[in-house]
Amino acid sequence: MMKRIAVLTSGGDCSGMNATLRAVVRTGMASGLEVIGIKKGFQGLIDRLYETMTTRSVSNMLQRGGTVLQSARCKEMRTEAGLRLACDNLRGLGIDGLIVIGGDGSLNGANAIHNQGIPVVGVPASIDNDIPFTDVSLGVDTALNNIIHVVDNLKDTASSHDRAFVVEIMGRNCGYLATVATIAAGAEFCIIPEEPYDLDELCESLRRRYREGRTNSILMVAEGAGKAEDIAAKIKDRIGFETRVIVLGHYQRGGSPSVYDRVLGARFGQAAVNCLLNNETGIMVGIQCSQITKTDLQTVTSAGIRPINPIYHDLANQLSL
Repeated sequence: MMKRIAVLTSGGDCSGMNATLRAVVRTGMASGLEVIGIKKGFQGLIDRLYETMTTRSVSNMLQRGGTVLQSARCKEMRTEAGLRLACDNLRGLGIDGLIVIGGDGSLNGANAIHNQGIPVVGVPASIDNDIPFTDVSLGVDTALNNIIHVVDNLKDTASSHDRAFVVEIMGRNCGYLATVATIAAGAEFCIIPEEPYDLDELCESLRRRYREGRTNSILMVAEGAGKAEDIAAKIKDRIGFETRVIVLGHYQRGGSPSVYDRVLGARFGQAAVNCLLNNETGIMVGIQCSQITKTDLQTVTSAGIRPINPIYHDLANQLSL
């Protein structure tokens, strides 16, 4: 019978993690569970950094980005000795089940712990939206809104000074953020790792726009497809108007969560606790067609990067004419 559960946030932070933590704590307490918060991700499991969570622990946090439990990378979890120590510490704390909130590396860690006989449920949290078997991960919507806010401002100055801005977007090897931001911001070009691009064709298109009197452009570049500075350097003398570079970096990950991420975090947190209570473990909760789903962690971690819906590719390409 479940009496004491633990929760941790791991890997890159994102907005919506605190909403999930709040839902885990309050759902758990409403079900008669004691909830232990592990600090600094898997490193906290190794170093026994934890606190007993209460309703007060999670008050006034919905509007905060990042994670109040903090996060950290943990190389030790990739070793047999580190994994064994983490599991021993969980057992020593009397933990009956663990909820891991994080990206692909965190879910791999969750699966490894589950394979050691400890009940685990994973929650997908990554602004890259590269985790399979969920339409969207925590933090994606807020990151997109952050990007759009900046690009809307850039379009103002671009149109005032006849400039092209090359904007570098996060996403590692997944071009989801750059693609969707291109559509939402009305950007002219999108360079992502999933699609090859021809620099000569891109420059010719920019020159054509210049001849037509459209003397400003926004080029979105997913970080996995190349560096914005390198691309800007290659095109600056070939397109007829000035080129500037903006690397958004970690700005995209922070900030007050959107309504969508707050509600998604609440749904994920509640679902994760209920899965533990129902002995549905070794799974990741996700969302597909607005419904909570459950997928084996082994299936998730072995599936690779979530592909981008081709509808978004088509939209980005057709609307940028």
